[in-house]
Amino acid sequence: MQLPPHFSAEEELIAGCLSGNRQAQRQLYETYSRRFLAICMRYLKDQEQAEDVMIQSFMKIFEKLSQFQGKGSFEGWMKRIVVTQALMTIRSNRNLALSVSLEEATDNFESTAELSQLEAAELMDLVQRLPLGYRTVFNLFAIEGYSHQEIGELLGITESASKSQLNRARSVLKEKITSLQLQPKITNG
Repeated sequence: MQLPPHFSAEEELIAGCLSGNRQAQRQLYETYSRRFLAICMRYLKDQEQAEDVMIQSFMKIFEKLSQFQGKGSFEGWMKRIVVTQALMTIRSNRNLALSVSLEEATDNFESTAELSQLEAAELMDLVQRLPLGYRTVFNLFAIEGYSHQEIGELLGITESASKSQLNRARSVLKEKITSLQLQPKITNG
């Protein structure tokens, strides 16, 4: 990602933010806010809540910036803060339950639908429609790259519960993809 001329290197941008330079902070926000909002939207369906979490995440990033040691990706470090903030919001909202009963989704492991035939936007829409527990574990594992052990620690569930939620999420997605592919395609013309 290319940065505007004032802070042409990531290190300069970080140093500017650490020294309290508002222009550096604004540049950091403008550089990453769209990506981080997209991450928040994967976990929280409500746009306003996702925006709130993104802003809270940036506040944490600026607050903890001195803890970044330059080891690994700066974007990856910030992304972990964003994901953690989204998960904390989910956990703190008593109306959102992370576990999903078997009755809320059917297990259909025989589906052999091909994901490659779907548009990325269609697939992300299907993921957004998953029950909260399935969606959260699926996002953490398949999109963010967390291990089941890490997911368990983040969500306060066992590693096997994480694996189970992921398998159920995949099953529901396969079923939805199959049903979507069986629908007649509407063509313009």
